Amino acid sequence: MTRPHVQSEVGPLNSVVLHRPGSELKRLTPRNTDQLLFDAIPWVDRAQEEHDAFAEVLRGRGTEVLLLRDLLTEALADPRARAAAVHAGLDELKLGTDVADSLRSHLSGVPDRALTEVLIGGMTFEELPEADGGSLVRRMHQPHDFAIEPLPNLLFTRDSSVWIGDRVAIAALAMPARRRESAITDLIYAYHPRFSHAARAYGAHSAPVEGGDVLLLAPGVVAIGVGERTTPAGAESLARSMFADDLAHTVLAVPIEQTRASMHLDTVCTMVDRDAVVMYPAIQHSLHAYALRPKDGELDVSGPQPFLDAAAEAMGIDRLRVIDTGLDPVTAEREQWEDGNNTLALAPGAVVAYERNAETNARLEDAGIEVLRIRGSELGSGRGGPRCMSCPISRAPLAESGITAT
Repeated sequence: MTRPHVQSEVGPLNSVVLHRPGSELKRLTPRNTDQLLFDAIPWVDRAQEEHDAFAEVLRGRGTEVLLLRDLLTEALADPRARAAAVHAGLDELKLGTDVADSLRSHLSGVPDRALTEVLIGGMTFEELPEADGGSLVRRMHQPHDFAIEPLPNLLFTRDSSVWIGDRVAIAALAMPARRRESAITDLIYAYHPRFSHAARAYGAHSAPVEGGDVLLLAPGVVAIGVGERTTPAGAESLARSMFADDLAHTVLAVPIEQTRASMHLDTVCTMVDRDAVVMYPAIQHSLHAYALRPKDGELDVSGPQPFLDAAAEAMGIDRLRVIDTGLDPVTAEREQWEDGNNTLALAPGAVVAYERNAETNARLEDAGIEVLRIRGSELGSGRGGPRCMSCPISRAPLAESGITAT
């Protein structure tokens, strides 16, 4: 059992947290997909098959796969975790005191696995336990309205936490549909025996930061996308925290377009080797970065300068190799939308990618990158690829001599 520690995006992947989709996806309907941040209603059985195959690819390369549902259930064995979970699941402003108290009492007595399913899959008003007396809240809500919202985006475990060195940053998620994910992740790291010695690099109650915006370019060098989900205040707060804990010497704050297609930095750029990235070509020359460094106890901010130049300089290499998404502007736009840039590195020069992004995968292989293809027709309906669906908790360190330009 390896201790949590991550210094890069491409070090050999020892251990990772995934979330196998379940009942929460079955809550999606045409009425609520926008609210719950999905672009389509997935075929759940097929999504589970695709996810199982993804997990097997990782296991086949020697990676330990930890499933979030199991981690949460095991953490709930601690009474403190159970109390925190029930508290986080109930919105008393929505439910009112009487309904909230009744539901709190009910959930406090259910088995750990059943509580896990409610916390992830949600609960409708018709599923509430019976209670004595009248309730306007019960009467005025429709039976299929959510008393506890489901968390279909929990599939994307990268967003709610990210490991930086031996510390975990609990994300402050920006979208209302996702905020409770941080509470679940937080209590796993607080109460599961596997993480009993884990220190924090950032807290969920800080300014908005999401893990999909955080790229560990090299030991001590971190890029943070600033756009739809991560704010400038969040990027600065995380940078200050990393500097205080000596986790980084340079943080690059990278403004990205605030659109659904580029919600996180890892939707337009991910690392595929020590010195190589796959990147959406439409933004290659317009992507800039502000460099943040500690200086005499204060924060030094410089730039902006072109992102690729700033990254290479901070990493101590001549240049970053860039592999384009697609072969032409139309193909690039299509494959960027289908998460062609959202690859998960299993080791330097070996990545997992969706099979449907054929042109991008061919370009990666032409550049010497091994591509392990997985299906994602249903998994991708929430706009996320292999990197989004994985939270590495342990990667082997890169050799000091390994970060070199080629």
